[in-house]
Amino acid sequence: QVQLVESGGGLVQAGGSLRLACAASRRIFSILAMAWYRQAPGKQRELVAAITSGGSANYGDAVKGRFTISRDNAKNTVYLQMNSLKPEDTAVYYCNAELRVGNYWAQGTQVTVSS
Repeated sequence: QVQLVESGGGLVQAGGSLRLACAASRRIFSILAMAWYRQAPGKQRELVAAITSGGSANYGDAVKGRFTISRDNAKNTVYLQMNSLKPEDTAVYYCNAELRVGNYWAQGTQVTVSS
C-alpha cells in the first residue's frame, strides 16, 4: 500500500509553466511505475506521462515535447514539469502508483491554463 500527496497545481497563463510533485509514502524504487493522468470536464481520464522503476518514460501524444516526468528516489517523489501550457491542458491531474498488489491514486490537483 502507498499514500500519494500531490502539490503544485494552480492557475497559469497560456505559454507558462508549472511543476507538479507527487510524494509517496514508501520508497518509489519499489513501485513498478508512477504516472500522471488528467481528466478534463466531460472527458475520460487520459495518461499524461509515466515512468518505470528503471527510469523509462513515456508520454501521451498531446504533451510530447512539452512535459517531462522525472523522479527523485531520495525524496520518494515524482515530478511533472509542464512547459508551453495550453488552455486544453486544463484538467485535474492525478498521480498514480502501480504496485504488484494494485493501483493507487492521489486526490488530484487542478491545473487551469487561461488564454
